[in-house]
Amino acid sequence: MTAYAVGHLRQVDLGPDIIAYLEGIDTTLKPFDGHFIIHGGVPEKLEGNWQGDLIVIAFPDLAAARAWYASAAYQAIVKLRTDHAVGDVFLVDGVSREHKAIEVLPEALRG
Repeated sequence: MTAYAVGHLRQVDLGPDIIAYLEGIDTTLKPFDGHFIIHGGVPEKLEGNWQGDLIVIAFPDLAAARAWYASAAYQAIVKLRTDHAVGDVFLVDGVSREHKAIEVLPEALRG
């Protein structure tokens, strides 16, 4: 099942370290078959408030996503981002195309 590394960066201080991070991240993704599917951009807000940038990187599965984050190559550059950006980063499993919203409820609550 596809898994995702998701970042919601609310503040980024652009400078040499962030540039170096951006220059280096693509090569860290390749061995784990990771690729960007969302990388910033201006969101079209429909509800609520949104500030910052959204980054989503797809991986073949959660094991590949974990291995990428823990890899020596990524760990060598991650501080370039964490020292100059404020936000949340997490890994999450995706769902199949056949997934139905009701499936998030326990069986006993499904109609």
